[in-house]
Amino acid sequence: MAVITISRGSYSKGKEVAALVAQKLGYRCVAREVILDACKEFNIPEVQLIRAIHDAPSILERFTHGKEKYVGFFRAAFLKQLVSDNVVYHGLAGHFFLEGVAHALKVRIISDMEDRVKTEMDREKVSREEALRVLKADDEERRKWSQNLYGIDTADPSLYDLVIHIRDITVESAAEIICAVASSARFRTTPESQKTLSDMALAAEVGAAVIGIKPDARIQADDGLVTVEMKVSIDEKKVGLDKQVEKLVKAVPGVTDVRMKALETVKGRPYFS
Repeated sequence: MAVITISRGSYSKGKEVAALVAQKLGYRCVAREVILDACKEFNIPEVQLIRAIHDAPSILERFTHGKEKYVGFFRAAFLKQLVSDNVVYHGLAGHFFLEGVAHALKVRIISDMEDRVKTEMDREKVSREEALRVLKADDEERRKWSQNLYGIDTADPSLYDLVIHIRDITVESAAEIICAVASSARFRTTPESQKTLSDMALAAEVGAAVIGIKPDARIQADDGLVTVEMKVSIDEKKVGLDKQVEKLVKAVPGVTDVRMKALETVKGRPYFS
C-alpha cells in the first residue's frame, strides 16, 4: 500500500500513466481539478481557480495573503485526499507536501518536445511553430507557478524517486515500473508513516481553518494534540485574536487538545508577557 504522486508536463502522457497505474493497483486516481474543487474558499469561479495554476503570481496577488491562502487550502485538500491511502495523484507540486512520508512514491514523467509538439498539433489543429510556442510557454508558467508558491522547480529530478522518459519506455511499461516500485517493501505503508501523514493532514486542515485571520500561524499536530505558534501584536491581543484562533482550532474534527504559543510583538520586536 502506498500513495503515488505523478508530476508531468502537458502532453507528456503522465495523465495516461497515472490512470493505468491506478487501474493496475486498484487505487483511486485523483486529478488536480478534483483537489482544486475543495479550494472554493477562495470564492472565485472554478475556471479562474484552475487558471491560477498557470497565472498564480498575477491572480493571487489580488488577494490579501493570496499566496499563503492558496497554499494552505491546496495543502489541506490534497492531504485529505491522500490520507486514506491507495491513491494516485497527478498534477502540480503534490510531492512537495509529502516530505517525510515514507510510503509516498514521487514520480516525474517526461517526454521529448517533438512528440509533445506533434500531439499539440493534432489535438489543437495548429502549426508546428504555434504548438512549440504554446508548450514552451506552458512549461515556463508551470515552473514559475511552483517556484512562486512553493519555492521549488518541478523539473528538478532530485525531487523525485523515479523519473521516467516516455519514448522507448511506453505508457504501459512506465505503469508497470511504477507499480513494481510502489508494491515493494520500501513504499509499504507502516503505522508510523501513516501517523506522519495523518498528523500532517490534521495540521493542514487546522491551518486552513485559521488562515483567514492568522495566515502566518505555524501548526503542528500529534495524535490530535495541535500546537499553534503565532505572533500577536498588542492590539491583536487586546481584541482576543489568540482566543479566536484557539476557538477555531478546537472546532476542527480530530482535534483533541490545543496548545497555544502566542509570541507578543511591540513595533516588530517580540516579547513575552
